[in-house]
Amino acid sequence: MQPARPPHSLQGTRLLITGAAGGIGSAAARLCSALGAELILTDLQVTPELDRLASSLKGVMTVQACDVTQRSQVEALVHSQGEISALIDTAGICPYDDDWLSPDWNEKAFEKVMQVNLLGPINWARALLPGMIERQQGRMAFCGSVAGWMGGVRAGPHYAASKGGVHALVRWLAQRGTPHNVMVNGVAPGVIDTGMTSGHGYQAHTQPMKRLGQADEIAHVLSFLVSPGASFMAGCILDANGGILMR
Repeated sequence: MQPARPPHSLQGTRLLITGAAGGIGSAAARLCSALGAELILTDLQVTPELDRLASSLKGVMTVQACDVTQRSQVEALVHSQGEISALIDTAGICPYDDDWLSPDWNEKAFEKVMQVNLLGPINWARALLPGMIERQQGRMAFCGSVAGWMGGVRAGPHYAASKGGVHALVRWLAQRGTPHNVMVNGVAPGVIDTGMTSGHGYQAHTQPMKRLGQADEIAHVLSFLVSPGASFMAGCILDANGGILMR
């Protein structure tokens, strides 16, 4: 008899990671590579930094540029890769300099945030869910935010609304996928020390743990959600926020 597969092993998992050039996405790529996944990495652009990341990891099958707001690009990428057994979606934007109360506010900023942060996950789900249901196996893990619960502090209402939408989308997708062994879940990070938060006034001493979160700490949750260890989890949003919701 062969030994049981470790519950957090990703051996045999063909995993698509979006936003792979970002702090959380790149951390997820490094961890999932170490756990044995075959990786498909994508971001809006294939930057030299993303190329270097890919070349440093085991199991990277391809690195491709993809605009998540363009359904045709998402579908073309998925179609070109054959069977994809899991998704970690970390692509997102968070503008800070958009004065939404100004009489001159341009709602195109709102539209852009919604397109990337909410339409993007919908595009990935549309492209991947039918195949996963047909194979009766699949995992999806989406990145929400503590702002989706609390309304946020420094980011605008469009960011909070988009992440609250992601939380609702996770539950909607889970209702469709769970009967077919397609588990859809998400994580709601707190303030994480990445390029998205750097320089925007987040102070460690204001946090319950007196520090900001690290990208690796969110990657741990995401890798778990696409692993066999999360086989009985569906429609969950796991809070990884350093205790900020206790306030």
